[in-house]
Amino acid sequence: MITLKTKLSYGLGALGKDYACAIVYIFLMYYFTDVLGLAPAFVGTLFLVARMWDAINDPAMGMLVDNTRSKWGKFRPWILIGTILNAITVVGMFTKPEAFSGTKLYIYISIMYILWGMTYTIMDIPFWSMIPSLSSDKKEREEIAVVPRIFASLAWLSLGSFGLPLIAFLGAGNESRGFSLLSMGIAVVFILTTIVTVRNVKEQVVSKKNAEKINLKSAFRLILKNDQLVALIGTILMFNLMSQISGGVAIYYFKYVVGMEKLFSVFTGFSGLAEISALLAFPMLSRKIGRKKVFFLGCGLPVIGFLMLFISGVIAPTNLILVAASGIVAKLGSGLTLGISTVMLADVVDYGEFKFGSRNESVIFSVQTLLVKSASAISGWLIGMGLSLVGYTPNIAQGASSILGIKYLMIVFPILLSIFGYVIYKKYYKLNDEYYDEVMNAIDTKRSLEV
Repeated sequence: MITLKTKLSYGLGALGKDYACAIVYIFLMYYFTDVLGLAPAFVGTLFLVARMWDAINDPAMGMLVDNTRSKWGKFRPWILIGTILNAITVVGMFTKPEAFSGTKLYIYISIMYILWGMTYTIMDIPFWSMIPSLSSDKKEREEIAVVPRIFASLAWLSLGSFGLPLIAFLGAGNESRGFSLLSMGIAVVFILTTIVTVRNVKEQVVSKKNAEKINLKSAFRLILKNDQLVALIGTILMFNLMSQISGGVAIYYFKYVVGMEKLFSVFTGFSGLAEISALLAFPMLSRKIGRKKVFFLGCGLPVIGFLMLFISGVIAPTNLILVAASGIVAKLGSGLTLGISTVMLADVVDYGEFKFGSRNESVIFSVQTLLVKSASAISGWLIGMGLSLVGYTPNIAQGASSILGIKYLMIVFPILLSIFGYVIYKKYYKLNDEYYDEVMNAIDTKRSLEV
């Protein structure tokens, strides 16, 4: 039985971790283009190129974690090391050296962003990889999985709602300084909350097969030959792209299309509350109606929410109630998919043990980190290149082509991606209900023979 102290300690780690993550995913594109004045096409290309390295870096980190043997377990040492390094790079990325401009600034930003991606990997993969090792009970795992997601959503909610006003307050008219000071505060919170997690959250489920070390080739084999993981990769990628594209372009949408930047905080704030509500409801809904129906809701609600935002933009673009309602409906779905995809990854770890005879939590969860960053890179590239192609220029009124391009990125793309995600899940993912129970029964039988 997992204690409340353990759950809350795990959740606090997610809070600090996602503050450091949210400032990047919510504001980095805007900070690079509108504050530092970097070319959108360059920024989008940087996001994409940096992630190509992660295709090797992330599975390699998963392999390294799975091969770790220490008195602190295999997850916690890397969580602490990665947190300290990532906190430093977050501050560096949002702090512009006074002497840097032109080419020097472009080089500096490129180096810091690549380092951010690498250090994020060191911390994020072992953090989420702990879930399968905390409990093997299906219901308890569902309850555990939503706790860090709820705390993470609180970070996104508060930063999305109050980030811009806080930046303005801290900067006192200097937006660059505001971003720098905010990143420093987040770095401190990040390190302190991670210390709580590392002290109080410990592994409970360990397979004897973990003693067998793997190499990079084996890590890729474990990923590519796990058919349920491959199916889940396609599904999670669609959801992350939906979230990253809509989240990344939202500030442009409300600033330039709607013409009321303050609505960004309204949309983000109510969206965040809805996401947390959905995460809280996920374990109960999963028990009541089953994961398949929960997944359908998770895919269908964002479609409805973004259609509502489109209608709102036509009939009353500055109406607070309509904007808030659109965000609520869209993020109720996103909250459900966040909860269920985390549990599904943990189930895929069990399936890997069933199919290959070993538990490789970190290799499998490295896929989640890679997908989040890949979605960020692809969405950043699409936004950056899209804005450049439609003639976007920062801090001026936009032309008709720019406004249309932003609308497509904010509304049409997320709708299509949510539909594609459901199609992939429906066709290829089978670890539900009876089949998953068969897998767990087979694993339990095999473990009993090992004792």
